Amino acid sequence: MTTLSNNGPIDTLRDGSLKASIWGNRNESGAWYSVDLTRGYTDEAGVWHDSRSLSNGELLRGARLLERAYDRVLELRAADKSTASEEAQS
Repeated sequence: MTTLSNNGPIDTLRDGSLKASIWGNRNESGAWYSVDLTRGYTDEAGVWHDSRSLSNGELLRGARLLERAYDRVLELRAADKSTASEEAQS
């Protein structure tokens, strides 16, 4: 199964300043995933921050990045099912 950790995202997809972080959680019912879309920027002091707001020029890039994240989550779920099936056969 996919390694799920509380320390950071399972995967991070990027497009310029946009970032989709894929997070995973697990309980007795199984694993589930969520995606956090952010835009990185630096302030006047040069310190990096994340924002959840996108400009009109970033909307399509954000949508495409979310589509890539969706595909990645499907891959992770398929890997989880495959591993669970192999463990059940053992």
